[in-house]
Amino acid sequence: MTEAARRPDDLIVFVGTYNTQGTKSDNGLYLYYLDLSTGALRLGGAARSLNPSFLTVDPTQRFLYTVNETMQWDGQTGGGVSAYSLDPQTAEPMLLNQQPSKGGAPCYISIDTARRFAFLVNYGQGNVIMLPILPDGRLAPASDAIQHHGSSANPRRQEGPHTHSIVLDPSQQFALVSDLGTDTVTVYAIDYEHGKLTYRSQWKAQPGAGPRHLTFHPNGHFAYLIQEVNSTITAFAYHSETGTLEELQTVSALPKDFHGESTGAEVRVSPSGKFLYGSNRGDDSIVQYTIDEATGKLMYVAHHSSGGRTPRNFTIDPTGTIMLVANQDTSNIVSYHIDEQTGRLQPTGNITQVNRPVCVRIIRWQL
Repeated sequence: MTEAARRPDDLIVFVGTYNTQGTKSDNGLYLYYLDLSTGALRLGGAARSLNPSFLTVDPTQRFLYTVNETMQWDGQTGGGVSAYSLDPQTAEPMLLNQQPSKGGAPCYISIDTARRFAFLVNYGQGNVIMLPILPDGRLAPASDAIQHHGSSANPRRQEGPHTHSIVLDPSQQFALVSDLGTDTVTVYAIDYEHGKLTYRSQWKAQPGAGPRHLTFHPNGHFAYLIQEVNSTITAFAYHSETGTLEELQTVSALPKDFHGESTGAEVRVSPSGKFLYGSNRGDDSIVQYTIDEATGKLMYVAHHSSGGRTPRNFTIDPTGTIMLVANQDTSNIVSYHIDEQTGRLQPTGNITQVNRPVCVRIIRWQL
């Protein structure tokens, strides 16, 4: 595919994929330009990367960070984490350095707003890692590693800890870790001076639920968790002073008449704070709820087809206009218009073929 030039109004889209070799013919990490008026993507560049299954852009929009989801890295057991600088004209990623992730199958990475540390979790190891970020954007070796312990009700999926996401709260004082294997969300206080995490509180899910990804409402008072194994979404009141979660409600992510096998994957709140969406792998749908602005509770609206198989990840542009859904097993990214009033999804007709996409991020370029 021919690479396109960036236009002034384009939004920037980064796509992480599952690739097996990281060869020139299968780069792994891709840059696209998004036309917000049409929802169309144009390829802008690519970089070699091994299984960059989750990625984030730092607050300055100068650097990109990815996990490398493997069980072997540079001759050692475990995965990796990579830092890239972004070309100031094109946003094309250029590798700066890499560090071992201190565990197998790293699957989520977050950056604090002051760009002091990267926070990641290793699904295979069931641990939590904190790495300093150097002034030039490179990653230093890990400053802290916390091992989770325990198991839960599902012997096939929950034989041990499987940390699946780490999200910083709006105050940037706490990191919330969802552990699929132990049915917990653990809150850690962040010590930026020493690069350490300290246990603060823990929420316990229903046995066999499998907490996966968590996101905050734009107002910072509510949080939402999608649970992989039993395909549910839990709404919380979040108390930032103490770093604690108060459960408000748990709802199904699946249609009432669905009886097959399906697992929950991603959860997002619209920039307006009016709507919540979750993805279902198996039902191959995006569930939509409205959010009560006073209580934070969810009210069901609809299920929308993901336009492919296994919608592992999806994202919404900062204006709340376009949703991009990454369907892993049909190797496509499907574009939707979001109705401003109802939040319903309408396919734009634009479908982009990408080999096994598993993470997609949209940013409004401000350099």
